[in-house]
Amino acid sequence: MTKLNNEKALTSDLPEAGESSIKLITLVVLLSFLFGIGGAVFGSTFLLHNGVSFGSGIGSDIKTVSVNEQSGIVDVVKNASPAVVSIIISKDLNKIPGYSTSPFDFGPFSFDPFFQNRNQQNQKNNTPNIQQIGGGSGFIVSSDGLIMTNKHVVADTTATYTVLTNDGKKYDATVLSRDPVNDLALVKISASQLPTLPLGDSSGLRIGQTVIAIGNSLGQYSNTVTKGIVSGIGRTITAGGETGSDSEQLEGVIQTDAAINPGNSGGPLLDIGGSVIGINTAMDSQGQLIGFAIPVNDIKKDISSFQKVGRIVKPFLGVRYVMINQSIQQQNNLSVDHGALIVSGDLISSPAVLPGSAADKAGLKEHDIIQQINGKDLNQDHSLASYLKDFNPGDVVKMTVFSGGKTKDLTVTLGESK
Repeated sequence: MTKLNNEKALTSDLPEAGESSIKLITLVVLLSFLFGIGGAVFGSTFLLHNGVSFGSGIGSDIKTVSVNEQSGIVDVVKNASPAVVSIIISKDLNKIPGYSTSPFDFGPFSFDPFFQNRNQQNQKNNTPNIQQIGGGSGFIVSSDGLIMTNKHVVADTTATYTVLTNDGKKYDATVLSRDPVNDLALVKISASQLPTLPLGDSSGLRIGQTVIAIGNSLGQYSNTVTKGIVSGIGRTITAGGETGSDSEQLEGVIQTDAAINPGNSGGPLLDIGGSVIGINTAMDSQGQLIGFAIPVNDIKKDISSFQKVGRIVKPFLGVRYVMINQSIQQQNNLSVDHGALIVSGDLISSPAVLPGSAADKAGLKEHDIIQQINGKDLNQDHSLASYLKDFNPGDVVKMTVFSGGKTKDLTVTLGESK
């Protein structure tokens, strides 16, 4: 009996356990269904809020995804582009010796189909033959039409210049002033209420920060945008044309891997906030994505100078020099390891000290070594030119000079660079 009762008791418990299991399973299914619906609603709302939509595509495996990008770079380009201009360089080609309007004209013997030298005919009739010969970039720094560009863009004093703004308008341009030392120039157009670019601060640049270059790439693709980073700071380069003519040394420039092409010269280099941190100036033709820009703090000095005296003025000392490094020290058997060694050039027209200059009046001479300016050491990281550009013509500076085996102090009144 006991055994049967136990069996009956065991079998009588089975229906109750199955009923509970069914209820539990039902509850789990119901909760899963509710959570599934909630998750789907939340997910679709989140995706749509972030600009992602999916096509219905019933009966198809293809889905269409559209992304609404609202990045900082897009905003910078949108805000900056209206203030970036193209500068068109034109010239009367009849005034260029040896030029012919026909590609078949080679001097007195012509292979022109019409057997005439059109250039000679135009010259005889005094008919101008104005043609575009080049292009560059610039950016507006004041709403009344003041534009900053590179000096080499507007270097030709016999050419005419036209500014093309982002909205397609054309303006005759006048070159107001060319920097006598740096590759900078100011151009003016007759306009008002123009968009401008804010000028930032290049003293706090960091290697690796994002930069954006805008310019008239190759002289035909206006407002081309490239992006990169600051690759180097404080570079010294010798920039010039393809023939090597009119080369000049630029100190303290910014290196970037943002693509800079011919025609980009004079355009702005912007930070991620949209402020100008430099002006695109040169590229290394032997490298890839190695470009250079003059820091904006140099630009601000030129603008300030123009506003004060009506032209860009720079201080002038009047010496040729080379910064001393270990190699220079050994080659010249020098007893000092830093400073600017005053040297002459290979030509008679390249004296170490220019007669009548500020250096000449102060008593500086060849083989003297300028070691300090106002108590600051001159070395490979701080050249003579980099210190002098912080002064103005007429400023008085104190120099510590190593001369004839002795150290002496001199007072120099800086002149003006012509």
